[in-house]
Amino acid sequence: MLKVGDRLPAATVYEYVEVEGNGCSIGPNPVDVSQAVAGKTIAIFGLPGAFTPTCSAQHLPGYVQLAEQFREAGVDEIWCVSVNDAFVMRAWGRDQGVAGKVRMMADGSAEFSRATGLTLDLTARGMGVRSARYSMLVQDGVVQALNVEAPGKFEVSGAQALLQQAQALRRR
Repeated sequence: MLKVGDRLPAATVYEYVEVEGNGCSIGPNPVDVSQAVAGKTIAIFGLPGAFTPTCSAQHLPGYVQLAEQFREAGVDEIWCVSVNDAFVMRAWGRDQGVAGKVRMMADGSAEFSRATGLTLDLTARGMGVRSARYSMLVQDGVVQALNVEAPGKFEVSGAQALLQQAQALRRR
């Protein structure tokens, strides 16, 4: 499993962009993780699924609400990663009002989740392999903070906890 000090693995996630621009089609567009994080500070949080209760009521909304404070703490982008397709992630993002605040990254085949070792096997519940619930702070591709939840918990990966870590990192 990924740990603090590790470089993010090479992987591709997908994003559905609401507005066409900069030569990108509307979607889904592949995002090379290694290229996208280069030279940036990124707050990444992973969760088991779009439109699920805890993810929709607590996890994603916290990052949307604190997006400006993350920027003030030196975070260039916030990514939400889930093992869903880009169309579902776009619909969920629209429903949650994430525009301009959180990038909704689809890991439909769990490529990124498997490469980081941050998976949760929900096969017995009919959901297959999913992303674990976590948050991390990444600078230029290197993990600076990582908060992984125990299965079924939401205690350490919320927006407020990662924001405090981003603020502490900025003070260093």
